[in-house]
Amino acid sequence: MRLVVILAGVASLVVAAIVVPCLLQAGEVTQSSPYMLLSPIRSGNLTVFPVVASKSYDTGQFLTLDEGLRSGEVVVTEAGQARGLIRRRPGHTAPIIPDRGGAEVNRLVLVNNSTRPLLLLAGEIVTGGKQDRVIGKDRIVPPESDPVDLSVFCVEPGRWVAANGKNDFDTAGRGTALFAAPAMRSKAMVAKNQQQVWDEVHNSRRVMAETVEATGAAPQVNAETSYAGVMNNREVDKKINDVAAPIERNYESIIHQLRDKNAVGVVVAVNGDIVWADIFASTQLLQKYWSKLIRSYATEAVVTRAKGGEVAIKDAQKFLDNFEARHETSDTEPGVYRQTERAGDGFKVFELTSLLPKTGFPIHIAKMAD
Repeated sequence: MRLVVILAGVASLVVAAIVVPCLLQAGEVTQSSPYMLLSPIRSGNLTVFPVVASKSYDTGQFLTLDEGLRSGEVVVTEAGQARGLIRRRPGHTAPIIPDRGGAEVNRLVLVNNSTRPLLLLAGEIVTGGKQDRVIGKDRIVPPESDPVDLSVFCVEPGRWVAANGKNDFDTAGRGTALFAAPAMRSKAMVAKNQQQVWDEVHNSRRVMAETVEATGAAPQVNAETSYAGVMNNREVDKKINDVAAPIERNYESIIHQLRDKNAVGVVVAVNGDIVWADIFASTQLLQKYWSKLIRSYATEAVVTRAKGGEVAIKDAQKFLDNFEARHETSDTEPGVYRQTERAGDGFKVFELTSLLPKTGFPIHIAKMAD
C-alpha cells in the first residue's frame, strides 16, 4: 500500500532548517518483507529511514535496564562481589555465588529483582565500578533472577578503581544516558575483542578532540579516558546534539502520528553509506530507547565527519529486506530467549527472540553493514 496519505504531512514535521525530508516514494510491505520504509529524515551527514512493520507485539511486560536501575530493582556489580546481592525470598533458597577472586575487566554480575523480565541490549553502556563497560550481546534476564554473568567490554582504559569510592553502576554516566555508536557496537557484538573496543574508544576521543579543538575543549577531551566522559563533555555533547536533536524531534512526531501504523525502528546511513538498522517488536519499545539510539547514530556521524552522497530509499529498503544468510549460529536459554546471529553478503544480523510464555516473537533485531 502506498503511503501517500501518510507522507502528505511530512513537510509539517520539519523542526529545523538542517532537516530535509526526502520526497522519494516510500517502500511497500510485500509478502517477503514485513517492513517498509518512510521517507528519510536528514541532519548533516546523518540520515535515518523510519521503519514501519506489518505487525506489532505486546511488549509491556519487559523492563529496560534504565528503568530497572532507576527503580533499584536491577543491581549491577563487579564480578566477585555478588554475595551481598543474593535475595532471601520466603520459600526460596538461592545459591550463594562464590567470590571468584575479585573484579574482572570483562565480567559484571546482574540481579533482576523485578517481577518483570529484563531486556538488555548490546551497546548499552553501564558506568561506575572500577571501569565503565558496554554490554556485548542482547539477552533477556528472567524475573527475580539469580545473579547472571554479563558479557561486557571495558570502554574506559586507564581506570581500575571504584569511581568516587563506590561500586554502583548506572546507565546515565556523567550526563545523558548512553548507547555506544554503531562502530563500537560492532566491535563488541561481532569482533568480541577487547582491544578493538579500546581502539574505538581511542579513535572517538581523538576525533572528538579535533572536532572541538576550536572551542578550547580539546585538552579536556584528550585527558578523559572514559567513553562516557568524552561523549558528555559539554562541547562534544553540543556537537552531537546539533545532529541528533532535529531528527529526534522529527521522528518522535512521526511515531506519534503513526502509532497505529507500527513505527518500530530505523535504517541508518552516514555519509551516504548504510551502516545500521535497529528494529523492535513494538512502537512502545522503540520509544523507550529512541533518545539513546539517535544520539549513538549522531555520534557515529560526528566521528565520521566527511560528507558523502545520499542514500536512495530503494537501496535502504533492499538492505532492510535482505536476510539471506550464508552462516547462522544460535545461543539459547530455554524458556527465556534465543539469540540468532546471521552472516550474509555484506551484512550481519543479530536477532533476539523472546521464548517467555505468551511471546515467541523477535523482540529486537540489529543489522549492520560489513
